[in-house]
Amino acid sequence: MDNYYSLLGIDTRASPQDIKRAFREKAKRIHPDIAGTTGREMRRLLIAYEVLSSPERRSEYDRAYSRFVKSDSFDYRAFLKEDTDDPARRAKLIFFELLHLEEDEALAVWRKQGGLHFPLEKYLDREDWMDCSFILAEELEKRGRYYESFSLLVRVIREERRKPYFRHFLCEVESFLKELVRFKLKSAVDDETYVSCMENLLGLGFSPKDEARWMRSLAETLLKLGELNGAETVFREALKRDPALPNTIRLRRTLKV
Repeated sequence: MDNYYSLLGIDTRASPQDIKRAFREKAKRIHPDIAGTTGREMRRLLIAYEVLSSPERRSEYDRAYSRFVKSDSFDYRAFLKEDTDDPARRAKLIFFELLHLEEDEALAVWRKQGGLHFPLEKYLDREDWMDCSFILAEELEKRGRYYESFSLLVRVIREERRKPYFRHFLCEVESFLKELVRFKLKSAVDDETYVSCMENLLGLGFSPKDEARWMRSLAETLLKLGELNGAETVFREALKRDPALPNTIRLRRTLKV
């Protein structure tokens, strides 16, 4: 198993300059746009660099390393699994398993800790939490857990709006969320939950046309639930955002808008 030092191709005595230089050289070789590798490989390299370039995080990592090194082989997973009652170590284990392509193990730990109720942001650095949440969302979507995937993506985008981290990569995050909403979410949840999901999408900073489509769907669901006044209010707001909103004939007739 790679540890962060071997991932960067340096030894444990590397200076901050050595770490930065090694990261830059390896990043050039494995960057998806250059080498055709996956974004996950690049994220693994980034997390190794972030840990080793931070004196405090590197010190913590080195202490663990010195305890578990055996024949020059460090088992960081064993260190993280050592204390099952420590939520911070559980959070780091989830992220570690994801980065090492042990997705089923990561999801099992995440679920045992409470799933969506487990505050990863409390125990991981902000960047680690956002990366971890996005990868979790990817894996949950693959397993048909669309509501959980949706909820994590909303949290990530809301935090990104507050303070950018993903930046250019955000387009991929947004596209992922929009495709999930368009094709999979509605059939996976009950109507009340769907209404809550649509309300959570509004105000996240998407385009007026995106919001109009979601509000049309929200109005249709409210109408189905018998909430005529709410449906009319939402539908009028949708038309303000996009007067040319398609597929509205039935709603216009029913709501007399």
